Amino acid sequence: MELNGVRVSRETQERLQHFAQLFQKWAKAINLVAPSTIDGLWRRHIADSAQIFQLHPATDHWVDLGSGGGFPGIITAILLAEKGAGHVDLVESNQKKAAFLRVCLRECDARGAVHAIRIEDAPTVIHNCDVISARALAELEMLLDYAEPWLHRNENLCLLLHKGRDYERELQKARGRWQFDLVKHQSVVERDSVILELSHLRRLN
Repeated sequence: MELNGVRVSRETQERLQHFAQLFQKWAKAINLVAPSTIDGLWRRHIADSAQIFQLHPATDHWVDLGSGGGFPGIITAILLAEKGAGHVDLVESNQKKAAFLRVCLRECDARGAVHAIRIEDAPTVIHNCDVISARALAELEMLLDYAEPWLHRNENLCLLLHKGRDYERELQKARGRWQFDLVKHQSVVERDSVILELSHLRRLN
């Protein structure tokens, strides 16, 4: 099986398929993603989420903010299992979604842990990380504020953020308060989407 042109093992394929089955089951009871997008689960959500890990496959410690339906956090955790190393901390304050995420980690034998806490409280529990990911969570300026406590502990911290067509406006606004290096990765799944890779972050005021 290939994800975005990258071949994955049969074991990983089975884990992803099991995750998809769990997702379909739980989505009938709780709102994991917009209902109109469930039919496109594999391309719209799973393959789209896999792009994050594929940009930094050597990274071992991830934090995924607002993990919700498991995107991209659970997909990252499954791909880390194929690597046989690494860990992703999934932060999701909604208790029902957090329960779903825990079931997915356990049944898919994925590498991660779920923290059912507010994002603002996460740095007191998760003390360090190398990469922060987030998908369809908040505007860039707020995401940078969320990341700041970890930035103080790791000056090499990197953010990988899914963004839609309005990302230029968010970048312009964030640059009023932050300095950072930026790489824009065109989504291989959604034509109007990008993944913003931010590093060397420094608050200006």
